Amino acid sequence: MAIVKAISQQIVGGPEVLQVVEVDTPRPAAGEVLVRVAATSVNAADWKARRGIVDRLGPPPFTLGLDVSGVVAQIGSEVNGFRPGDEVFGMAMGANAENVAVPVTALAPKPDHLDHVHAAALPTAALTAWQALAGIGTGDRVLIHAAAGGVGHLAVQIAKSRGAYVIGTARTVNHGYLRGLGADEVVDYTATDFSTALDPVDMVLDLVGGDYGTRSARVLRPGGRLVDAQGNDATGDPRYRRFYVHPSGSALREISALVAVGRLRVEVDRVMSLADIAEAHRLSESGRVRGKIVLTAWESTADLSTQA
Repeated sequence: MAIVKAISQQIVGGPEVLQVVEVDTPRPAAGEVLVRVAATSVNAADWKARRGIVDRLGPPPFTLGLDVSGVVAQIGSEVNGFRPGDEVFGMAMGANAENVAVPVTALAPKPDHLDHVHAAALPTAALTAWQALAGIGTGDRVLIHAAAGGVGHLAVQIAKSRGAYVIGTARTVNHGYLRGLGADEVVDYTATDFSTALDPVDMVLDLVGGDYGTRSARVLRPGGRLVDAQGNDATGDPRYRRFYVHPSGSALREISALVAVGRLRVEVDRVMSLADIAEAHRLSESGRVRGKIVLTAWESTADLSTQA
């Protein structure tokens, strides 16, 4: 069996616990395909799992990574619709590796108009925004916190595509960028208390957490929804809902359609190698990233970072 590289950790802790290891090439089970990873990306869930803040993976050792864009190398039994050589993207647990086995239900064909770098930036962040904003429609007022971040900048565009009036919180440096994505109002959270500065909204998408829950509840109309993707302090409010993203190849096909017609674009802050994953985690954890950090699988990025 071929040996491939992956990122692993033996203990929870800081970025320094991440290490390159050699493992056997995974074998796809029934309903899975083996994907040769061209690119993956960093999500907040990655560094939270690394630090032990969330323990959905159980105790280490484990391999992080939720996003993948690459090429099908092998198919398992009971697989229809994909074959070796197909370019795909989707959510894939353990994607910080050269190869990863992925359920076909979590994958979609990679859009022809996206390179692997931009395709790898989309799945987890876009699905989070897509699913969290379910039910939003024309005329709804939506407040999105951390609107310039990996999930936030996609949520702004998806909410606008559904006809919503979108308000985002972000530092002033990002206001012009967000208005360019379609935001109707932008609030600098470092200078203005959004909880007293806004008219009532129909929905809040909280991508920050902590005390943003109770503060957001003050601007939420009585029948509104407070969707929490990070863990905030409004759990006792009847309008509160804790949200967790789930893989969906079918939703990714719908997201691809928005990208194809120019109604959704993903921002890549920078492209790095999986060899530099510790630094990528430090950057992501700083909260000063616009869009996504993408990681290529120990190869040159020269042919991967040009978007059509």
